[in-house]
Amino acid sequence: MLNLISRGNGLLRSQIQEELEKIDKISKVTLIRDLNILLKNQLIKTKGNARSTLYLPYTQNPILRYFDLEVYFQQDPDKRSVVAKHFDFSIFSSLNHLITPIELKELKDKSRSFTKQTEKLSSDILKRELERFVIELSWKSSKIEGNTYSLLETEALIKEQKEAKGKSKEETVMILNHKSAFDQILNNKKDFTNLTVFKINQLHNFLVKDMNISTGIRKNAVGITGTVYRPLDNQHQIREAVDRLIKIINNLASPFEKALIAHFMIPYIQPYADGNKRLGRMLTNAIFLAYDLYPLSYRSVDEDDFKKALILMYEQKSIYHIKRIFIEQIHFAHENYFK
Repeated sequence: MLNLISRGNGLLRSQIQEELEKIDKISKVTLIRDLNILLKNQLIKTKGNARSTLYLPYTQNPILRYFDLEVYFQQDPDKRSVVAKHFDFSIFSSLNHLITPIELKELKDKSRSFTKQTEKLSSDILKRELERFVIELSWKSSKIEGNTYSLLETEALIKEQKEAKGKSKEETVMILNHKSAFDQILNNKKDFTNLTVFKINQLHNFLVKDMNISTGIRKNAVGITGTVYRPLDNQHQIREAVDRLIKIINNLASPFEKALIAHFMIPYIQPYADGNKRLGRMLTNAIFLAYDLYPLSYRSVDEDDFKKALILMYEQKSIYHIKRIFIEQIHFAHENYFK
């Protein structure tokens, strides 16, 4: 029901019932009860009165619409009702006020200064904490990409340069590249207070080094597994999209919004031949560190949940679940690192 309302510009109760009954029978009493629950939880809102009452998504920003991931992914990619199969430049007009004032206050209250917190630690403890963080970030970010290294194997690789048996060279290099990329942003934190194409290109270069992946803004079309969405295939348009993204991020005041937008827009634009999701995650950390905030390891993220959240964004332009995961990981970072 919520997915149905989220896709529309306002539906009458009779229209909602008609659409739902294409799937299964639903009584008027049940429908009214469920609508009232959604209203109470501020997931939908109404407009008009009596029989002319329209039910609409609660949020004013279309890219914050709610979708039930489990329900949405019950259908195969080719059977899903996709809003946009191609990159939509209109999304740039929605990249504002993505985090509410209440959410921002909670994040600011929760957040600690990375510099002040790490200065409290002795040099040996700080070294161990940074090492643990890098291991967990490299492991989980790589695992999201299909890497089969375990956490313990990742630890042995990073700490002892011990390659795991039965793993491909590409998997090994991917993990080591994560470490190199994080070391780079940690040692040059202030570089990312203001983004440029050059800085993003350089970060991407670290992530794909020795992986037989072309660098620089791509010239050819790419596809994405599990979705009918196709990113831009024109290099000039890709560069235009990246330039517009950088301008928006640089003009924002909140580092949380800067990081969130980088987190999902880099994968949405897909400016590079490969490594875009990794880049989005690492650019998020670069922005956080530039503003003296905790980086994210993504350790507790469910890989399937993360991938589905991105595909939902590609197909429906909804970042509801991406934002949810993003905020969850901010809380997780403060609860688990550099204490």
